[in-house]
Amino acid sequence: MKKTEMGIPHLFRCPISLDLLTDPVTLCTGQTYDRPSIEKWLAAGNLTCPVTMQKLHDSSFVPNHTLRHLIDRWLETRHQFNPGLETVDPDHSLVATLKSTLESQEVSMVSKLQALEKISVLCEESTSRCSLFLQLGFMPLLLELILGKVESELSLDHVEFLEQALACTLQLLANGGVKSLDILKEDSKQASLVNLFKQGTNSIKLSICQLVDTISSSSEMEDLCAVLGQNRNFLGQIILLLPENSKVSEAAVRAIWSLCSLQSNGWNLVREGAVDGLVAHISTLSAENERRERCFSPLAVSTIERLLQGNGPAKQAFLNNPNGVSSLVRMVFGASSHEGSESAVNSLMIICRDSSLAREEAIGAGVLTQLLFLLQSQCSGRTKTKARTLLKMLGSSI
Repeated sequence: MKKTEMGIPHLFRCPISLDLLTDPVTLCTGQTYDRPSIEKWLAAGNLTCPVTMQKLHDSSFVPNHTLRHLIDRWLETRHQFNPGLETVDPDHSLVATLKSTLESQEVSMVSKLQALEKISVLCEESTSRCSLFLQLGFMPLLLELILGKVESELSLDHVEFLEQALACTLQLLANGGVKSLDILKEDSKQASLVNLFKQGTNSIKLSICQLVDTISSSSEMEDLCAVLGQNRNFLGQIILLLPENSKVSEAAVRAIWSLCSLQSNGWNLVREGAVDGLVAHISTLSAENERRERCFSPLAVSTIERLLQGNGPAKQAFLNNPNGVSSLVRMVFGASSHEGSESAVNSLMIICRDSSLAREEAIGAGVLTQLLFLLQSQCSGRTKTKARTLLKMLGSSI
């Protein structure tokens, strides 16, 4: 192999000849080859895909214009980095080409989507490539592409692009780059997030909730967490997701739990209806979906406990909800491995401490039986101690 060929990214090589693709074409299996190489393969009587060895139900192929464009841009970039073509870092050249594709105003949305898909694959293959993407400024670029301007109506191509761009953003965040998220302190960017909540698919909403969880869980992002916690429209959109019984609602619960790391956020969430949303979330998990309830309700109960601690309005909101007390009673002995039991008991203690009405409601909902079952279970000693304390508290109302 010639020295000038050593730096060719593997995605740009023909799997047959191992040379740079000059006329890339794609088979029905999705694999891409150089036209002369695959024509020679088929002419020899082969009826399978050289890479996957799948039998070809259709031996025709189509030009891969997107890959051809990426290769052309890569060659241009390569010359810019080093006209001698002797020591160019292939990863650096490929990443620079992908960035150029995303930045270009001339490239189609489909081509940009395919560039994002390649970024995702490269990130999965190597954490060092993730670092390279971060070094070359992909986080600010992706955030600007996602939040720069949200149309009043999203086209199908734009929706797919946003889904993939958010997925890439989360992949990169797993390797650093959280400070780039400071862009979300801007009012216009928060407005874009709200619009994406309103217009986006479940996949987009799920990714935004995961983004919020990442921000709120980072010690470096406390200021941004506080800023987001002051945006009523933003909080309201997350809360609207809670009553669903889906992965999106589970992500919304986790986002709210993380936002509550700041007490001021907890007060704002209660003001926007988080208590009612969390109660609805627990209540919608039906008996026939019991296994799912055992997996995901504990976090919702833990979030309720976090909201109730030192938050008078949260307690009042819970007392005002007709299903509030009964939903917690159901969770006293309702979670697998008693994950949510301690949080449910703690929450009931906070609510019942100064409210005879709440104590009567809890007893009517069967809390005594639930507590006795809990005391006979394999739950932790600490949980049993708290269960006995709650039983003693309720005893005065019997």
